[in-house]
Amino acid sequence: MIIWLNGAFGAGKTTAAHELLHLLPGSTLFEPERVGDQLRGMLPKERLAQVDDYQDLPSWRSLVVNTASALLAELPGPLITPMSLLSQAYRDEIFGGLAARRIPVRHFLLQTEETFLRARIDQRAAIDGDAVRTRYLARLPQYDAALPWLAGDAHPVAASQLTPRQTAEALAEGIRRGDGACTIVQTAPPRGETLAAGVLFFDAEGRVLLVDPTYKPGWEFPGGVVEPGEEPTSAAAREVAEELGLRLAGEPTPLVVDWEPPHPPGFGGVRLLFDGGLLPADRVADLLLPGAELRGWRFASEAEAEHLLSADRFARLQGALRARALGHPLYLERGRVITGPTTAR
Repeated sequence: MIIWLNGAFGAGKTTAAHELLHLLPGSTLFEPERVGDQLRGMLPKERLAQVDDYQDLPSWRSLVVNTASALLAELPGPLITPMSLLSQAYRDEIFGGLAARRIPVRHFLLQTEETFLRARIDQRAAIDGDAVRTRYLARLPQYDAALPWLAGDAHPVAASQLTPRQTAEALAEGIRRGDGACTIVQTAPPRGETLAAGVLFFDAEGRVLLVDPTYKPGWEFPGGVVEPGEEPTSAAAREVAEELGLRLAGEPTPLVVDWEPPHPPGFGGVRLLFDGGLLPADRVADLLLPGAELRGWRFASEAEAEHLLSADRFARLQGALRARALGHPLYLERGRVITGPTTAR
């Protein structure tokens, strides 16, 4: 099990984690910041210059999951992890990766009023220098921006007027009660190229339905991986029924076949998109969301989808919209429509 202590920089996560070690037999401190330090020492400066923070490195997020998994293979656990994780996309990637390895996560938010937080930052700066104060204060806006989703995802612990020991005792009591449990779908990571099928639904304004998974970053199309021996159309119908409670009236119309190259650690594969047609308002009202798999849904215009989808998914959507307008399916590679050879002169 992972006990993830989240909060603002300077909220006292690490000191509380050290106290918590004494209250949870078998527990071990796991600091993902050390993984970041190692990457800083190994990656060339040209690569580091491309990111604002080591958390922006896909290798860091992957190593956090793999390191935690390796530690729990050696130790009884739990791992106590004090780490500010303020990007919801990174939270989904890391927690989803842990869930895929059957590692449960307890997510706690140490809430500290700004007055107390600034006082703690000043105390830390008196020991470690003014650079610490500057760095922590500069990240306060990032924490404030993350609060809307953090408040709904992590179990709060009001730590403003608590000592590190009292904070640890409050955390230990919450852990015993089962607080902070993250119910995330435990989708096994692919071991090779996959075949996936998605369905596009549209509203009366022509906007497309997108969903927000809890176990991977970014928005997606309703759908999922085709199981061995399963027909893609059946897989598409099964996935939208499981995810949204929607039943397709018949076989969906194919829109695009897209080959996606591998993006380590992903293996790539073939992606199919089908046309689910117009979704009437009364059916929209009946949409269901499995909390362990999807956080939310929304209809998005093409312009809005460009900001919600990854580049490869957005290119696939553009191909699907073009196919829908033309009235016949298209074949894509890397999201680019393959038109075939021109007639020789």
